[in-house]
Amino acid sequence: MKALSYTGITKPSLLLSHSELSALTFRIPQLNPPSVPRVPSLVGKNNGLVTRIECSIAERTFASSSANSSLSKLSTTPSVQHQRGSSSLYSRPSLLEMKNERIANRARIYEFLRGLGIVPDELDGLELPVTVEVMRERVDFLHKLGLTIEDINNYPLVLGCSVKKNMIPVLDYLGKLGVRKSTFTDFLRRYPQVLHASVVVDLAPVVKYLQGMDIRPSDIPRVLERYPEVLGFKLEGTMSTSVAYLVGIGVARREIGGVLTRYPEILGMRVGRVIKPFVEYLESLGIPKLAVARLIEKQPHILGFGLDNRVKPNVQALLEFGVRNEALASVIAQYPEIMGIDLKPKLVSQQSLLNSSIDVGPEDFCRVVEKMPQVVSLSQSPILKHVDFLKNCGFSLPQIRNMVMKCPQLLALNLDIMKLSFDYFQAEMSRDLDDLVAFPAFFTYGLESTIKPRHQVVTKKGLRCSLAWLLNCSDEKFEERMDYESIDMEEMEMETSFNMNTLLGPRGDELSSEDEEDSDDEYT
Repeated sequence: MKALSYTGITKPSLLLSHSELSALTFRIPQLNPPSVPRVPSLVGKNNGLVTRIECSIAERTFASSSANSSLSKLSTTPSVQHQRGSSSLYSRPSLLEMKNERIANRARIYEFLRGLGIVPDELDGLELPVTVEVMRERVDFLHKLGLTIEDINNYPLVLGCSVKKNMIPVLDYLGKLGVRKSTFTDFLRRYPQVLHASVVVDLAPVVKYLQGMDIRPSDIPRVLERYPEVLGFKLEGTMSTSVAYLVGIGVARREIGGVLTRYPEILGMRVGRVIKPFVEYLESLGIPKLAVARLIEKQPHILGFGLDNRVKPNVQALLEFGVRNEALASVIAQYPEIMGIDLKPKLVSQQSLLNSSIDVGPEDFCRVVEKMPQVVSLSQSPILKHVDFLKNCGFSLPQIRNMVMKCPQLLALNLDIMKLSFDYFQAEMSRDLDDLVAFPAFFTYGLESTIKPRHQVVTKKGLRCSLAWLLNCSDEKFEERMDYESIDMEEMEMETSFNMNTLLGPRGDELSSEDEEDSDDEYT
């Protein structure tokens, strides 16, 4: 018995996703139960429905011999679609394809860098730009900052920094702090790692810490330009311990800002390995710890002198040239630079010069060094000019030798001032040259501040005294001497010499007793 036919289905959505369907016909099988009557009017009642379905499927027709076969074909349609969908615009590459693409991109980047002379071996594992164009932009930007290919090879990891996300924000921040653009090249050569830093997380806290160490905001750029590595230190690490140790040995708290401004490298020095051994060695030479603290306040860079490779060899050289062991403390306290220079060649040169010019022998040369260790750094020309001046004043070579032995400063004083003092000595004081031979330190006193006023007082009182008794005392002591009924001969023979107590005298800004407590045990 022939069943009714329909040119549509009640679920057109199943057909809309299939591109091959043109028409659809269902054959309804015969109903087996005879008791169910046929409804001829069913076709008429559903004509409208069929028409609407045909419109919705856009005249697509499909022929099938049975309902089962049509449904079976519909069920297999999605798999066909999936097979053909691999070429769709929305498809994703496989992990293998992505990996191969990354390898290819990196190979192109490496080839570009090698063409510039950059060795990319250390870049493995570092995230790099996908395209050569972006990498070229980074290299060009670094060139504009003054960095060369050699600089990049010294720290190739800088190529992992984005121009917009890393380099520009960091450089802008440094510029706002006051770091001069002219110093950026040297800054980055010394510390290229700064380009990896976060302004908010890494840089700003360090700057705030430095300001908390009493470094003035106007000095921050100077500190950073001199020692850019400080931007990489942890706040509670080496920086805090080095400052605490210096305060512990007697460096005044209010001097810390100036000390760090002049020599910020201290912030990177380990106490146990660098600072403490240096301080203890100077103590072993006879310099009190507080005197060492004063030396550091005045010349903090002495902490940078290598203890084993410079300081100790120089001390040994002084001993070899005849400087007495007990005089080492005075020599270093007078001229701390002597610990950091290439000393032995200078000792050889100066000993030869003084011997040839004024007949100073090896035994006498070491006494000269003890009284004025700066003599090792004087140039030959100034020394000879001072010797010629003394000769022109009428002193014999043996007299000049004796004068230099007593007061080596004669070889370094301002010649114009020496001439004015000598002219006054001859014209107004009317003394013999032997008085100057006995007390050559006369030339070290101020003419207007000391020599003239004291000479006038003594002349008015009608006193006759040596130059040493007249000059070798403080103003207060001189006033006391003017009340003497007689002149003490011992005071007349006094010679000037360095006094270590000048480094130990009380100051208005001395630390409180609790701040001066020794804290050496905290640093090992």
